[in-house]
Amino acid sequence: MSQNASKPVEKENNLGQSILIFAVIMVLFLGALYSLSFLTLSNPWPMAVCLGLFALAFWIPQTILGRSNSAGES
Repeated sequence: MSQNASKPVEKENNLGQSILIFAVIMVLFLGALYSLSFLTLSNPWPMAVCLGLFALAFWIPQTILGRSNSAGES
């Protein structure tokens, strides 16, 4: 029996870190949706804030946290 067979599968994050990351990303995403409630035809800034927060909510996990290529790897 090899040493790798007895080794447990490593997790990327513990539960607390995963919950914290999820909470931060959801706050960004929900903030983007909330900013749309202030959108009017005469004020384009809420849409700019929405696009920025929405982009961050996807860019942070995929680029900084490196989650875009973690599916299916062992």
